[in-house]
Amino acid sequence: MAETFDVIVVGGGPGGYVAAIRAAQLGLKTAVVERKHLGGICLNWGCIPTKALLRSAEVFHYMNHPGDYGLSAEKVSFDIKKVVERSRGVAKRLNSGVTFLMKKNKITVIDGEAKLTAATSVSVTKDGKPVGDYAAKHLIVATGARPRNLPGLEGDGKLVWIYFEAMVPEAMPKSLLVVGSGAIGIEFASFYRTMGAEVTVVEVLPQILPVEDEEIAAHARKRFERQGMKVLTGAKVLGLKKGADTVTATIEDAKGGKSEITVDRVISAVGVVGNIENLGLEALGVATEKGCIKIDGFGRTNVPGLYAIGDVAGPPMLAHKAEHEGVICVEAIAGLNPHPMKKEQIPGCTYCHPQIASVGLTEKKAKEAGYAVKVGRFPFTGNGKAIALGEDQGLVKTIFDAKTGQLLGAHMVGAEVTELIQGFVVAMGLETTEEELMHTVFPHPTLSEMMHEAVLDAYGRAIHI
Repeated sequence: MAETFDVIVVGGGPGGYVAAIRAAQLGLKTAVVERKHLGGICLNWGCIPTKALLRSAEVFHYMNHPGDYGLSAEKVSFDIKKVVERSRGVAKRLNSGVTFLMKKNKITVIDGEAKLTAATSVSVTKDGKPVGDYAAKHLIVATGARPRNLPGLEGDGKLVWIYFEAMVPEAMPKSLLVVGSGAIGIEFASFYRTMGAEVTVVEVLPQILPVEDEEIAAHARKRFERQGMKVLTGAKVLGLKKGADTVTATIEDAKGGKSEITVDRVISAVGVVGNIENLGLEALGVATEKGCIKIDGFGRTNVPGLYAIGDVAGPPMLAHKAEHEGVICVEAIAGLNPHPMKKEQIPGCTYCHPQIASVGLTEKKAKEAGYAVKVGRFPFTGNGKAIALGEDQGLVKTIFDAKTGQLLGAHMVGAEVTELIQGFVVAMGLETTEEELMHTVFPHPTLSEMMHEAVLDAYGRAIHI
């Protein structure tokens, strides 16, 4: 007879383990089925270890420019194996933390791969051997996503990398081609360029960082190119020719011209796709769309008792979206009547150098939606803290509805903007208008003062420009 639970979560990534903890907090008997690592891709192979790598690159950058701060340093170097070792250590520490949280909250962790045998039951196997059958009143699919493979650009683990290999290089490549300029591609491009590799980025769309505001993306591109990164937009890789230890790529530019580039390694960063295969969804008639499970604002699928959250439930494919979606889903199951997910208020962050962060509508999207807008801008060059930090290049941009004063979007590029953006996220969640933001006192000297000035600038009241 199958062991029964109130809630079974399939997948122990950010969405899955957070949903499980919230379910346990609400008194529901809960289990998580995880086939590999608690914490999922984000904690083990994504968000966290990449930030550790980028931190090493940031410190290395400062060490190479000591004169900017009145300091001196000689023979600055790095050991890539130790850089990778630190990154893996950070991931391991957090994986252990999730394991502790499962025990603390008395959540049953089932080691294996689940297949749905009904809307609310699963059969679990490990390495092809049966582990057991389990049933629940509610079953949440949180199986995440994996790198998208385009024909001819498939990762091979040696010459063509996806993010798994890109995070654990055995040696530092001298040259790299990064295909795709979304957050994953740009973060790796930034890391390897800072560590000394020659980097070329190819993006098929006219703009790098395609989801970002055009003005912010243009600023970031100039900064990347100033660092020596080569950026090709409106271009595509037609094919790869692999050698013994190099790859030659044929690239078609925006005008149809073709050229070749030979590099040590290629990183394919052309997006991710949901893990919906081999779960038994088809037999249950679960509705899917564009490789993801279709859900409503509370994680419910079209099959009663079956839910989905996180990357497998569609974009934006971000860990913090998955976590919040998991909480909403479980609270709906428990009858707490939570607010549905507001995707327009989910912030996005890219941890390259310079950092990029945004929430809400871009200026272009706001105008396309029919809004008359007021746009405010404030440069890092006008901020005392930024100048003192030696980080005086960047921009904060705000977009308001000219009729109501509603904050429609905020976009930033520059030092520590990934830590600043949450102020605007909170403001949007509280339906704050420009008046409340203008009357808010921001501490001095801080980078956050630029947020205030960008609001003031939208209404012709900026002080320091």
